[in-house]
Amino acid sequence: MNTETQIEFDKIKNMWAELTSTDYAKEQIKETGVILNERELRKALQDTTDSRVLIEKLGNPPVQNVTEIREILTIADTGKCLTPYQLERVEKVLVAVERMMDYLSRGKQYENSLAYYDENLNPLLELKDEICRQIRNEEVDDRATKELYDLRIRIAAMEETMKQKAEQIIRKNKECMADSFYTMRNGRVCVPVKKEYKAKVPGSVIDKSATGSTLFVEPEGLAKCYEELELLRIDEDNEVCRILYILTAMVSDYSAVLEENVKMMEKLDFVFSKGKLSIDLDCTEPTINLERRIKLVKARHPLMDKEVNVPLDFSLGEENLRGIIITGPNTGGKTVAIKTVMLSCYMAQCGLHVACKEADICMNSNYLCDIGDGQNLSENLSTFSAHIKNVLDILEKVNHESLVIMDELGSGTDPAEGMGIAVAILEELRKSNANFLATTHYPEIKEYAAKTDHIVNARMAFDKETLRPTYEMVIGEAGDSCAFYIAERLGMPGEMLAVAARAAYGEGAAADYEFSDSKPGKRKSGGSKIIKTKQLHSTMELEQKFNIGDSVMVYPDKKIGIVCEPINKKGILRVQLPNKKIYINHKRVKLHVKAEELYPENYDFSIVFDTVANRKARHEMSRKLTDKVIVYDEND
Repeated sequence: MNTETQIEFDKIKNMWAELTSTDYAKEQIKETGVILNERELRKALQDTTDSRVLIEKLGNPPVQNVTEIREILTIADTGKCLTPYQLERVEKVLVAVERMMDYLSRGKQYENSLAYYDENLNPLLELKDEICRQIRNEEVDDRATKELYDLRIRIAAMEETMKQKAEQIIRKNKECMADSFYTMRNGRVCVPVKKEYKAKVPGSVIDKSATGSTLFVEPEGLAKCYEELELLRIDEDNEVCRILYILTAMVSDYSAVLEENVKMMEKLDFVFSKGKLSIDLDCTEPTINLERRIKLVKARHPLMDKEVNVPLDFSLGEENLRGIIITGPNTGGKTVAIKTVMLSCYMAQCGLHVACKEADICMNSNYLCDIGDGQNLSENLSTFSAHIKNVLDILEKVNHESLVIMDELGSGTDPAEGMGIAVAILEELRKSNANFLATTHYPEIKEYAAKTDHIVNARMAFDKETLRPTYEMVIGEAGDSCAFYIAERLGMPGEMLAVAARAAYGEGAAADYEFSDSKPGKRKSGGSKIIKTKQLHSTMELEQKFNIGDSVMVYPDKKIGIVCEPINKKGILRVQLPNKKIYINHKRVKLHVKAEELYPENYDFSIVFDTVANRKARHEMSRKLTDKVIVYDEND
């Protein structure tokens, strides 16, 4: 069965996707699954936290859909000419990049790691300004070049001259005209001449009226003007094409940078969508552990109304506790409780915040669930067969790093046999050392949990006065279905209840069933493994990770730089790149060549990082009183 659908994570994804702007982010959300690498998971959770902090401090980021530019870049790279509309799309993307850089730059004041992604964006100001200057309202602007401006002035003047001449001809030959104003036919200025006066107005007949009584004539004097106008328009088209080809060539030259901008904007859209989801669902950042410990404080199912939902306090994995058997009345919230636990763990391992006040969640190699409708009166052998097939699939995949939930364990068949199968399933889960939760109504399973190591009972509380569940989980106590009590309160006679009790539990001890001995089947071990991060154990070890002068590679651009300031307590160091110095998180930097391999012992690094004038001034200051000053530019 599809775990995401059963625990309703697919609905969370739909909500999440609505918070994105780019097609890439929507596709990433669709493909999102649990992260098994500890380092990647902690990075994903930190990104979610950083994005939420920036949104809360600075408002929503200026993200827009930039995917369409890829098709435009392909057209430019093939040598075809871009249209003014396509060039304006490029400009809008560059404006969005510039706005995002400004947004992230403002986030640096909060020492937010996500804010330093601005160094991976390039606004290409020269290209943006050229497009902005030469393209307006999806057309080449009149003042794009002096030549184009002069041509369009002459075209306008020629069109005005032609109109004036047409009006003069109409005034001079009023008796010959069918109307008192000129008209345009097939792009030519024409005068409406009555058919019988055609000979008095020399020129070319361009069109005629529906009745044929009016001829639209282009006077001889305007024909030459029209030829000159067409030549001017040809020159105008040539100049427009020249401008568009120049801008297209600029776009093609910067296509690699534009592609990197698009990738970074798409990545930021995905990261910020996680922060938006955290805010919308009122979530908090979970802590991650590898000790198989799950602790949720005031956990909520994120799809339920906060005003109605009763928060859940839950704990599993401490003192070697691996399984919880939950009992209680129907509609008491058992299924919602186990779904809430698994959904919280699943969301956390996808790099999302969880709907809890506090959460300490272990990483799981897989999530296995069997959730069916325990109240379905049409259950039959076919349903039970499907249920058992699903259980066998779970037992084949389960390992000590799994989280398993099972709803209405053993239902759908004979109660006695169903109880036996349920105990056998629980015993297999206990042997696997996985974390598991199961709901049931069987009293024998409650007894099994009470006397079995590493398993404990839990109950969903029930108010016997109001006959309503309180939806609170009490771990360590077994519950019951409250069926007899509810029936009594609703008026069932005591005699009938006595018969029901004898039928349910018997007047004496129940006879034990005897099963033939059988060897347990061999289970496949789970294939997925959690990759643990090698931790730096102290601040001193972190600060000694890089030294001044070390040659390092900066990711994701893989640029080579030199460390000019060591790591501070927050994990930020400074790197000298060509023509600039940047602050960057140590996780995005990899050692290339150590300083002692590049420079002699006691080397003066001011030779590398300082200007000649500053070094001379510093040397003179060390010897005597001087009026010289040390000047730092904005990149220092």
